[in-house]
Amino acid sequence: MKILITGSEGQVGRCLVKQLHSMTDVKYLALNKHDLDITDPKEVDKTVNEFKPDVIINAAAYTAVDQAEENIELAFSINSDGPKNLAIAANHVGALMLHISTDYVFSGSKEGIYCELDSPSPQNVYGKSKFSGEREVAKHCPRHIILRTSWVFSEYGNNFVKSILRLSKEKNELSIVCDQFGGPTCAGDISNALLVIAKSLLVKSNLEKNKIEFGVYHYSGFPHVSWYEFASYIIEVEIEKQLINKSIHLNSISSLEFPTKASRPKNSKLDCQKIESVFPIKMCNWKSRLKNINEYMRK
Repeated sequence: MKILITGSEGQVGRCLVKQLHSMTDVKYLALNKHDLDITDPKEVDKTVNEFKPDVIINAAAYTAVDQAEENIELAFSINSDGPKNLAIAANHVGALMLHISTDYVFSGSKEGIYCELDSPSPQNVYGKSKFSGEREVAKHCPRHIILRTSWVFSEYGNNFVKSILRLSKEKNELSIVCDQFGGPTCAGDISNALLVIAKSLLVKSNLEKNKIEFGVYHYSGFPHVSWYEFASYIIEVEIEKQLINKSIHLNSISSLEFPTKASRPKNSKLDCQKIESVFPIKMCNWKSRLKNINEYMRK
């Protein structure tokens, strides 16, 4: 199996490279934004035609949610035009296209959990650009999987877990939003899910027997919590691991008390029953992924 990865320096990209490095039956080409400009169709076409992958995993994205409100053209270029170029190239060489999307394609106003059949209604530029990317992938590469996820964290890059670890060392009191809910998701679990999907799709008998359908799937962590509850658990583990020797006072505040340029969905809970019924994949328990919280301090 030959896999081409874009966004190799992002959270999911780095986890993919780490996992693939130990897999002797897979040849992979991991590219960052300097190696490949996914917004350039000619460059994408040339790279894909030369490597001829069986699978393209697009882990590249413009994820600066608030900055996207001002950098609209850039956000759409990376999150919509980029996936379009990759999907066209994937279809041309007969490759599978696996594309990572987000809970932000939903408004967050639904009572209950969002399933794949719920209609997207993004409320900010980032969400709109990601939903546009979903449509481009579906339009240009019939053999595709769009994986929507939420609240991604890992040992790499910038994320909520690392922010809380940093702030808890700097301050004795933190104010955290309590009225936005979702499923924290470990990037390592996302990368593992993508590789399981890729392998499953390359088994022809699965497709011939209609065991697997292309399209949209949800994958996120469990249990669902608020940002406040997520932060509380991070600090609890931090104290347990003796990474700090002081108590941290957490203030529970509403999203109205913490205004941002881009509106965030209050409900980001994703229903993952579909992916569990189709692939040998289980929802990740994000709490178990914080047992190695020491690693989050080193990268």
